[in-house]
Amino acid sequence: MAKIGFVGLGVMGSRVVKRLLDAGYTVIGYNRTKSKAQWLLDAGMKWADSPRAVAKSTDIVFSMVTNTAALNAVALGNEGIIAGLSRNKIYVEMSTVSPAASRDLAKQVAAKGAAMLDAPVSGSVITLEQGQVSFMVGGDATIFEKAKPILLDIGPKVTHVGANGLAVTMKIAVNLSLAVQMLALSEGLLIAEKAGIPRKTAVEVMLNSVIASPMVKYRGPFVLQLPEEAWFDVDMMQKDMTLALELGQQLAVPLPTTSVTNEMLTTARNMGFAKEDFAVMFQALARMAGLNEK
Repeated sequence: MAKIGFVGLGVMGSRVVKRLLDAGYTVIGYNRTKSKAQWLLDAGMKWADSPRAVAKSTDIVFSMVTNTAALNAVALGNEGIIAGLSRNKIYVEMSTVSPAASRDLAKQVAAKGAAMLDAPVSGSVITLEQGQVSFMVGGDATIFEKAKPILLDIGPKVTHVGANGLAVTMKIAVNLSLAVQMLALSEGLLIAEKAGIPRKTAVEVMLNSVIASPMVKYRGPFVLQLPEEAWFDVDMMQKDMTLALELGQQLAVPLPTTSVTNEMLTTARNMGFAKEDFAVMFQALARMAGLNEK
């Protein structure tokens, strides 16, 4: 089995590593804050002291970080991932970042004789832990086939969508719908609640109705109780919405619901909800509707 490196052990990245460990892979990891990775070290993950060391000591290295700036921080420079790459190694980049930044990184990787795939994941903490996430992958088709078996050990659906940068474009296209759906769900729930239907009852009906997409099913209950640790916070969601709006402008695609939902995320941020799961848009909208929300 390939020796795998992983840089960025946040909420999602850490769960990816756990699935790889459970599948029997040797995983060498790095995270800016080592203490957050202790549970993975206890589970058998090995540690490296820099992204460069991770890439140098593994056959295929993954990264999953919050944004383009964080990606540049772990990928570039003397201690970055690219510095540790050599001919025939594979770098699988899983972050949701600017497609242009992803393509630029792929060129720098190619200059080292290695190859990069952009391979963001669609799913949540729960679906990842259950092995039900899907991957969209951009990059050379031959390299994709080499990495595909490992990706299938993380989730059951892996789709090659085209050249470098197109997978992260696809991920942005998917993610804008998450926030739009959450806002629409919130509007419907508040109409029901203010008309006299208990919130818990309205949520139960919505989760068993025709609108109950997978996202609504796992995030809908958050209007009753937010998770202690945000699965995907307001700041992160707004980052993705901003990327979507930028692409819409570049490609001349009108994005009316994305624009409105992005404004609601700004409202949530201004109410002090920036680090809560983006489902907190319900609480923000409830306040605007005159309900007494914390």
